Amino acid sequence: MLQTYSYQDLSASEINKLISRNADEDQTIGQRVEGIIAEVRSRGDEALKAFAEKFDGVKLDKLFIEKAEIAQIAAGIGAEQKAAIDLAYANISAFHAAQKHQEAPVDTMPGVTCWREARAIERVGLYIPGGSAVLPSTFLMLGIPARIAGCKEIVVCSPPQKDGLINCYVAYVAVLLDVERVYLAGGAQAVAAMAYGTDSVPRTDKIFGPGNQYVTKAKTLIQSTTQTAIDMPAGPSEVLVLADEGANPEFVAADLLAQAEHGADSQAILVSNSSALISETVAALERQLAVLPRAEIAAKAIANSYAVLTADLVQAMDFSNLYAPEHLILATANWKELIPSISNAGSVFLGHLTPESAGDYASGTNHTLPTSAYARSYSGVSLDSFIKKITFQHISPEGVHQIGKAVEVLAELEGLQAHKNAMSVRISSVNS
Repeated sequence: MLQTYSYQDLSASEINKLISRNADEDQTIGQRVEGIIAEVRSRGDEALKAFAEKFDGVKLDKLFIEKAEIAQIAAGIGAEQKAAIDLAYANISAFHAAQKHQEAPVDTMPGVTCWREARAIERVGLYIPGGSAVLPSTFLMLGIPARIAGCKEIVVCSPPQKDGLINCYVAYVAVLLDVERVYLAGGAQAVAAMAYGTDSVPRTDKIFGPGNQYVTKAKTLIQSTTQTAIDMPAGPSEVLVLADEGANPEFVAADLLAQAEHGADSQAILVSNSSALISETVAALERQLAVLPRAEIAAKAIANSYAVLTADLVQAMDFSNLYAPEHLILATANWKELIPSISNAGSVFLGHLTPESAGDYASGTNHTLPTSAYARSYSGVSLDSFIKKITFQHISPEGVHQIGKAVEVLAELEGLQAHKNAMSVRISSVNS
């Protein structure tokens, strides 16, 4: 059920093959996504309606739901669900609001003052997946920092449900975030619409949100062909559980399956220094998988996953850093000792009582994270993702005396006389 490898027996090439995922080696996905993007660019709204009928099985009369109708749909939410979303909203807001701060100006030398100020990205596009599972939690994770940052316009795209609407949970989050419209578009076509704009969907400055390999490919393609930026290449979900002999196999199995049920292309990796723990976890996986409503999806993901037996937790962490997981769970009582050795991970869950699902929903940290080893170079979504930092500088007469000669010399050695002259005329002015 979960193939096990011995870390010490693996060659470097075998490790590289193990940690590789979601490769589009024959460019099949890329070619399909390029076709979808071309259709949206040329046919706009009509292409979005055609794709909704083809992929979502819904014939749409309109491509968006407005504020009044959103509120009506949201009214159908139950009290228990409302309380849970409200709690998550409060925690996520608190965590992201704490990231807002003004940097102090720095006098780099007498008379020369430099500083940075944050400005919100004006129009952001949020992609909220809604295929095999509707994810209002992603709406919270993206919409809350966008609001705190002060983005002037938030464009939201989510696939239509079978009734041609959005579900009540997504609608309730839209009400909390005071969103004007939700556009009924999913997949690569939604990304293309937010990148290029259509008659209905506005063009955005930056696109956020996770998705399948098609969504990820669309985001990477539009980033290289438009002026629209993306948050990160956030593709199919993944978890790496690093567990020692003291871990609870039932907990570990539950954590692996929590990722596996996202989709057949998700991956759940177990790395442990205990062969007994691996065996007990495999048995627990079989028991828990049998009763899951999404067992068929989870089973496919588990078949695409594996376990790695290491000599100790140092080796286990070495493998984890090579894999660079989206989610890293340290299922050990000694988690504090391991924190300094973590170099590549999207978000980390510490100890036996901290499931990744807490971060997915309500602890406060953001769950939109880099996948497919992009944790080596990307951070997860944060308040900073929705802002730009603009640098400022001011030079006084004293500053001209202090810095002027160095600027002249550096400009001259690069052969840029006009650069030198821009400072020289100021030196002459303050000396006169």
